[in-house]
Amino acid sequence: MERWVRVMEWIDAATAAERLGVKPATLYAYVSRGVLQRRHGDDGRRSLFSAEEVERLARRGRPRGQPPELVIESAITALGADRPYYRGADALNLALTSDYESVAAHLWNPAPAPQAPPRRGTEGQEAWRCEEEALRAAVAAQGGLPRDLLPLDRLQVITTVLGASDSLRHQLDPASVAATGRRLIAGLVDALPPLGEPAGESIAERLWARLCPRPAEPALLGALGAALVLLADHELAASTLAARVAASAKADPYAVVLTGLGVLGGPLHGGASYGAERLLREIAEPGQAARVIADRVRRGERIPGFGHSVYKNGDARGTLLSDLVKAAAPGHDRVAAAQAVQAEAQRRRLPAGNIDFALATLTAVAGMVSGAGEAIFAVSRAAGWLAHAMEEYERGSLLRLRASYTGPSPA
Repeated sequence: MERWVRVMEWIDAATAAERLGVKPATLYAYVSRGVLQRRHGDDGRRSLFSAEEVERLARRGRPRGQPPELVIESAITALGADRPYYRGADALNLALTSDYESVAAHLWNPAPAPQAPPRRGTEGQEAWRCEEEALRAAVAAQGGLPRDLLPLDRLQVITTVLGASDSLRHQLDPASVAATGRRLIAGLVDALPPLGEPAGESIAERLWARLCPRPAEPALLGALGAALVLLADHELAASTLAARVAASAKADPYAVVLTGLGVLGGPLHGGASYGAERLLREIAEPGQAARVIADRVRRGERIPGFGHSVYKNGDARGTLLSDLVKAAAPGHDRVAAAQAVQAEAQRRRLPAGNIDFALATLTAVAGMVSGAGEAIFAVSRAAGWLAHAMEEYERGSLLRLRASYTGPSPA
């Protein structure tokens, strides 16, 4: 019998968008929802789509009764098969070569990505400072708070006070927002209660001294710097969408960041790292991983830090950060516990660990305070929220979503 081999045909984004009659941004929304497959071309940048799936979707059209999909055009971050790209630059490469300050400047600057990413420490870190008066007010505002309050809760208080203290907060041109961003992020870090002396002036070094009572070990500090870069933006994640809606109403940058912080702490978003921290704390030694996972599965609970709504075949950000932590602390008991959890998840055919789990591993190995992962996530993502706010300020129109009403008929 003659055998036939079917070869899948792949077409570029422009061709796919033209066939479907949609904008390119809608294609990527379809990818996020699992409607279309996408792969990268030989150059690693060009997106290709299955011609068969595009044709099938074009013939089927939008299902009757389905509300219009909100699609926001953005030039900030593209989501690849397993990683984000910041203005065309691979976030994993940036995490290995650039500091957080340089990557934030890259996100805020609409110019094309540089041919060679800036090396760590080259961005003018002297400018990343908050005014002393505002900083003192933010510290004083925490005076009556419980000592064991999680850092993320403190960051919301700090943001509110810093905003009230900044007379330039309503300047919404790109240069002014970038300057506000440097003051704001520096204030978020420096207003947290100090636990030690920072090893230097970078945001990573200063944040370490607010989250960890131990002196910074160079390799683990490098992993923290990489985490800040890897988490700086992730397209229209829930907190970023909320931040963009606030910015579309011309809310000032502090209000934008405060909006993002309010959403970030949810257990299905940035709060997942806190859940993963608690999971690791239950495992005193690797042999307990199977029981801890089994108990959660039996109770019908999610395993925090595993699986991803976009990266169905694995989150490369989490893999990179995990590798950096393992290399920084070989043989550490918390690394062994994390590996045991991952092995048990694999044995049960659960999704792979994501960056939230890797972040929890980092904080556990470093000996950081409870909730440190959420704080790292929040400080990092503030850069992305402000980049998206800049686009909304430039766009100049209110984002207005519509509901698909399912209640009783109006009288």
